Amino acid sequence: MADEIINRVTTSKLVVFDLEDYYPKGERILFDIKDWLYEGFVLREKEFRVLVKEHDWSQYQDTLVALTCTTDAIVPDWAYMLLSIQLAPFSKTTVLGNLETLETALYQDIITNLDINIFKDKPVIIKGCSKKPVPSSAYIMITNKLKPVVKSIMFGEACSSVPLFKR
Repeated sequence: MADEIINRVTTSKLVVFDLEDYYPKGERILFDIKDWLYEGFVLREKEFRVLVKEHDWSQYQDTLVALTCTTDAIVPDWAYMLLSIQLAPFSKTTVLGNLETLETALYQDIITNLDINIFKDKPVIIKGCSKKPVPSSAYIMITNKLKPVVKSIMFGEACSSVPLFKR
């Protein structure tokens, strides 16, 4: 009789933590103000305020917005503040930066508020491959959050993980 093959991964106490499971739903929008600047470089307050007033902000309902300017224009902080005030009733989140900055801010909020007690004294594998744009910074954030409570941290998949920390 041949030896029975036992799947040690499924019988182990390993806990897989997948950042993709926490990926926030919602349309991501990169709001580039370059088109609202004179020749893409100069913010003229009066014209800018008219554009802000006349813009249909309701189109951003339940979206996740990153405010940016993709030209080398010097944009005063109040301009982004004014835009964020207009977006506040509609967007779920508004940040200053690119889409990666947006993803980082979303994960920062999620990880900060995450209850990690279920991982206490357990070996944890932080799953590596993801189909969604999980920022690299989120892996660092979750590692730092888990380290004080877990028995060990590995990265990758259960069949081929990289050990990172062991208490």
